[in-house]
Amino acid sequence: MLPPPMSRPIVDVSSLAAPRPEEPQVVSTMAAGLVGSEILKIAAEIRALLAAGRPVCNLTVGDFDPRQFPIPERLRAAIVDAYAAGETNYPPSNGMPELRAAIQRFYERALGLRYGLDGILVAGGARPVIYATYRALVDPGEAVAYPVPSWNNNHYAHMVGARPVEIDCRPEDRFLPTRDALLPVLSDARLVCLNSPLNPSGTAIARQTLAEICHAILDENARRRRTGRRPLFLMYDQIYWMLTAPGTTHVTPPELEPEMARYTVFVDGISKAFAATGVRVGWAVGPSDVIDRMSALLGHIGAWAPRAEQVATARLLDDAEACEGYVRVLARGIAERLAALHEAIQGMRREGLPVDSLPPEGAIYLTARVHPFGWRTRAGTRLQTNEEVRRFLLEEAGVGLVPFQAFGVRGEGGWFRLSVGAVSQGQIAEAMPRMAAALRSLTPG
Repeated sequence: MLPPPMSRPIVDVSSLAAPRPEEPQVVSTMAAGLVGSEILKIAAEIRALLAAGRPVCNLTVGDFDPRQFPIPERLRAAIVDAYAAGETNYPPSNGMPELRAAIQRFYERALGLRYGLDGILVAGGARPVIYATYRALVDPGEAVAYPVPSWNNNHYAHMVGARPVEIDCRPEDRFLPTRDALLPVLSDARLVCLNSPLNPSGTAIARQTLAEICHAILDENARRRRTGRRPLFLMYDQIYWMLTAPGTTHVTPPELEPEMARYTVFVDGISKAFAATGVRVGWAVGPSDVIDRMSALLGHIGAWAPRAEQVATARLLDDAEACEGYVRVLARGIAERLAALHEAIQGMRREGLPVDSLPPEGAIYLTARVHPFGWRTRAGTRLQTNEEVRRFLLEEAGVGLVPFQAFGVRGEGGWFRLSVGAVSQGQIAEAMPRMAAALRSLTPG
């Protein structure tokens, strides 16, 4: 029985629990070396400006504002119903059977891929799936190859003690890796990580490019079989696959090369395609022996999706009409916002301002280049870095962007990610003239 309120004297231990300068490092080397999110730092600056009453078009967050993009009504109602039905205890560690079966049917219906139930694992969003993929496949010191820019692969590699092998991707390749870029590192790698459509660039891997990468992985694994080496795996993060732009087709490794099913772990979930980032339902699909070990890992961590949300997601995925209707409306809203940004930036470029952008192909992102390097502000400050350009646009135009340095890019190329999930078309229409005016205020040279 709990004691009555305030029956115990209060002992203030806050100072005793605080760090002590004379102590050595108290956390693990891995924890001490983790780098914080650059995007969260930018978000704090934007919150301060909003609190001060400044108008800000926040193009930084890879999330959805429910006022712009609410979750499907079918999902919301099913979550409420599941809680009312008492679905509040632990789910099975590999996911509710009805959800795993619904994912199986969903992949067959939407992607033309048939997997066994033992190849499907449900988790609390895509992040635990990514971590479990790294942890289940990669031993400390083994190489993980991934493109730069990309989202958080450097952090996952650090957490598992992997040796990161970064593939620098070029704007002329739409910041996506090619077979030729990957070939030199495949013989040493244990895991290759791809994401399409790509966060941060909003570009998608073309069929021919992915087919060439798959051929290279299969050739590498054929060589490894002859020498008894462990195979090379591909983590294929397709969390944005339903949000492709008109004219862009999402492709998967097994549909191009069925043998890739043995070496591919899919990362997927409802976070992006159903604007349900906070509902926390993700899944992995892949080889059953790998999925089994990933399930054991997540079982010990307890990174399960809530039971009621799993039951509701199963009902949503089995309702083909509700899924397709919702995604069609969501994708149209995103495409309209991305097109508005792209057209506005291209208009600034035609005016002679130092900007450019890549045509959007998917996800909720636009890649833009803003490069007034060497230009001076009205206060006489010379802009020389992406960070200085970012701060200038936030302070002078109320436009929040994320530099590609947050995604592992080195150098000052002027490349930024613009995200549209949390803004309205009206906010974009108001912000782009402010951005143009801010750039016009600069003095070249």
